[in-house]
Amino acid sequence: MISAYTQDIKHKEDELAIQYLPAVKAMAFRLKERLPSSIDYMDLSAIGTEELIKLARRYDEKLNDSFWGYAKKRVYGAMLDYLRSLDILSRASRKLVKAIDYAVEEHRLTNEEEPTDAQLAEMLDETEEKIHDARIASTIYTVMPLHDQLQVGDEGAALALIEKEELVAVIKKVLSGYNEREQLIIQFYYFEELTLREISEILDITESRISQIHKSVIHKIKESVGA
Repeated sequence: MISAYTQDIKHKEDELAIQYLPAVKAMAFRLKERLPSSIDYMDLSAIGTEELIKLARRYDEKLNDSFWGYAKKRVYGAMLDYLRSLDILSRASRKLVKAIDYAVEEHRLTNEEEPTDAQLAEMLDETEEKIHDARIASTIYTVMPLHDQLQVGDEGAALALIEKEELVAVIKKVLSGYNEREQLIIQFYYFEELTLREISEILDITESRISQIHKSVIHKIKESVGA
């Protein structure tokens, strides 16, 4: 039989989880805003809520002053783990994403606008569905931490050998080659977690240009470490 004391503890844990449920829902909503429509907000919210409950049940207030300070990063991490579990960038789609990025740049140079999925399908001799899926996968991956994006693909082995401090130095050096406005894009996207639309409104730059700068930064970081 469960003692009255144990029931009281369980009640307090559940109350703790309920108290921060709105914060989890807000976090899921903010993350969803940065993702394609194919990713369901309810799935993100459910994953976050499940993690919140687990954390509340093992939280020790003697070791941590703030429950949300203790739980926030772990809840967000659980949502990112869910996105990773979707296997969004298979080897085949990574190659296609690279081909798409190159084709987009080539098209933009002569047309000053991004090609449609139909145009890309014709340029790359692929089906429109494959182009669409690869672009969605690429968009999902851009919400991941920089470390994830640098480790993906065949370059991962080379990057795994680099010390964290050295990688930070490389990132700083690469960013120094961009102007202040372009550096703000990386800051807003990764540290302020703003959407492309919000950054576009603040800096008066098109969303496609923001995406282009982001991909350029990732590429240059990989080049700098010999990946």
